Amino acid sequence: MADSSANNTASGQPNKMTGQWHSTKGNVVEAIGNMTGLESWQRSGKEEHAAGEAEYKAAQVKGYAEGTKDRAGGYMQSVTGALTNDKEQQAKGNVRNEHGQAQQEVNRRA
Repeated sequence: MADSSANNTASGQPNKMTGQWHSTKGNVVEAIGNMTGLESWQRSGKEEHAAGEAEYKAAQVKGYAEGTKDRAGGYMQSVTGALTNDKEQQAKGNVRNEHGQAQQEVNRRA
């Protein structure tokens, strides 16, 4: 029953939304297996849940890393703008830095 796409999206990249979907779907399939006594459903539900959780966590790590990269790049851009008295570059760097910080917050592990 487990869907082999639980750890892949169309782009081949981990995705928090599809990871959550497969995690939840796996729980439902496992519950049906538990109610009916069908071990194949229990097993496939557990497998899909685990694959969904793994995809969610992988997407979370990827998002946090991308946020870190944006923060560092934005900081450098802002500093360069300040040193060259380029207010536009400095502002763009600040925005990029803040975007990266927000991305990190969204993907921070509890």
